[in-house]
Amino acid sequence: MGDTDRAAYLAGLAPGDDVDHRGTPFTSALLSSLLDALRDPASGTPLIGTARLGGAEFSGAAEFDRVRFCGPAEFDETQFSDTARFGGTQFGGSAGFSRARFSGPAEFDETQFSGRAWFSRARFLGPAEFGQARFSDAAWFGGTQFCGSAEFSHVRFSETVTFGEARFSGAAVFREAQFFGAAMFREVWFSSHTWFSGTQFSGNAMFSRAWFESASWFGPVACGGVLSVNGAVFQVPVTLEIAASELHCVRTRWESTVTVRLRYATADFSHAVLSGPTAIINYPARFTRRDDRDRVAMDESALTGPSSARVASIQGVDAAHLVLTDTDLTDCLFSGAFHLDQLRLEGHCGFALPPTGLRRRGIWPIRWTPRRTLAEEHHWRAQSAGQPAPPPGRPPSARLWRTGPHHPDPGLTPDPQEVAALYRQLRKAFEDGKNEPGAADFYYGEMEMRRHDRHGTPPGERGLLWGYWLLSGYGLRSSRALAWLLTAMSLTVMLLMGFGLPSSTPDPVSTGTLDHGKITLRTSSPDAALSGAFGRRMTWERAEKATRVAVNSVIFRSSGQNLTAAGTYIEMASRFLEPTLLALAALAIRGRIKR
Repeated sequence: MGDTDRAAYLAGLAPGDDVDHRGTPFTSALLSSLLDALRDPASGTPLIGTARLGGAEFSGAAEFDRVRFCGPAEFDETQFSDTARFGGTQFGGSAGFSRARFSGPAEFDETQFSGRAWFSRARFLGPAEFGQARFSDAAWFGGTQFCGSAEFSHVRFSETVTFGEARFSGAAVFREAQFFGAAMFREVWFSSHTWFSGTQFSGNAMFSRAWFESASWFGPVACGGVLSVNGAVFQVPVTLEIAASELHCVRTRWESTVTVRLRYATADFSHAVLSGPTAIINYPARFTRRDDRDRVAMDESALTGPSSARVASIQGVDAAHLVLTDTDLTDCLFSGAFHLDQLRLEGHCGFALPPTGLRRRGIWPIRWTPRRTLAEEHHWRAQSAGQPAPPPGRPPSARLWRTGPHHPDPGLTPDPQEVAALYRQLRKAFEDGKNEPGAADFYYGEMEMRRHDRHGTPPGERGLLWGYWLLSGYGLRSSRALAWLLTAMSLTVMLLMGFGLPSSTPDPVSTGTLDHGKITLRTSSPDAALSGAFGRRMTWERAEKATRVAVNSVIFRSSGQNLTAAGTYIEMASRFLEPTLLALAALAIRGRIKR
């Protein structure tokens, strides 16, 4: 347009008018003239209705600071050759910057997006600043390329935000950002340093298949929903500080040392690749972030329940360099993991307990003794007993075995042979950590699974295991062995009183012969015999003698008491059985107190 026509067009504009300049080349002066024509005299703010600027070319600085777009604003495929400033700008409708190209710095500080914001496949060649921006509706950054630094500090996303397939070549800063809807970072590439310190996700946060090339610190972040880094790759040593309801790290790959500090979260590390030493730690105190010069505690109001971290699975993980510290392993699945014998368990790592309370097996009341158990044993016992799964949302009963994720499918539930192998490897991990009581519990679990294994354990060996379990709880239940010892001694006393002690001790008898003036004498003791009714043999005097014989039998000593033939055999049997039971009781006590 000529100068006269341009002046007439600008003079005809009023604040709040729609503008359509798709494909128009703008200089800084021309843009300034257009905004002046749309400026509200009362507020001094340019007011634009619907703005169609798709494909426009801004050769100089594009100054849209404090502009108010009352309707939709279209900047799709727009070219910004110099600085683009949208600081404090208000977008009352949708804002479209799809496939826009920012060759210089792009400033969106304190910008307010009331409608949906599209930055899909936009390209930022210089720094991109969105500090303290407000996105009241959904925002899309899918496929966006940030070639310079990207600043999203203190930004607020009220609805879903998507960064799928975005590329951050420079530093990416999300300090104290707030995500109130779902946050999607799937297949995002972070090539430089990344900061999520103080970031809060009220909904789910997905970093699936993201690539962190230089991130040495992730967090602290608070997520009220699920935080997923499934399939993500961390190239350098990194520390993650996460407070979330759930943390999914399925097939996540850590190429170097990693420390994961958790609060509240139930973490799933199935099939994760751990190339270096890895520590998963339950962090006892609230995470802190740096605010200017002070340290400020993270806001965890979106999280409920106990703050302790739980590990749900390490299936398929090479645990040779894995350390678990103070984590809850009640429902942790270990099946399919490698080198479990090299797993290190530090601090207090809680495991599941057997069902509590008394129950009947036939006419006999039984009670499960407390011990550390694996979730896989719970799942097998619940499946083999035909136990129903609890209704969704209801916590499992402490009086029942816990059902597994594939209950009641026996093909997907580990059998006793597999569970015994898990106990065997983890027992060695406890032994290497000098935790003898923990190792004893896992030895008990291994023996239990071997006793119930009808395929891998021969029948004769299973019979021996049944006897070993019945007599002493595999040498670990001293009370059981002592009870059997007292029972055996009591039975020995009763048998001796009834059949082993003679009614009286006969005097020795001497006989002689005279042969050619030579006398030969022979002295013999008649066999002790019983007499009288059985009831008359049950006296305190005979009880004292029988007790002395039984006690001497425990320590392999002969009492010297004159016995009947039956009593001799009773004493022999007791001298074999009772010391064995005493040894089992002593072994069980030693296994419990040794540390």
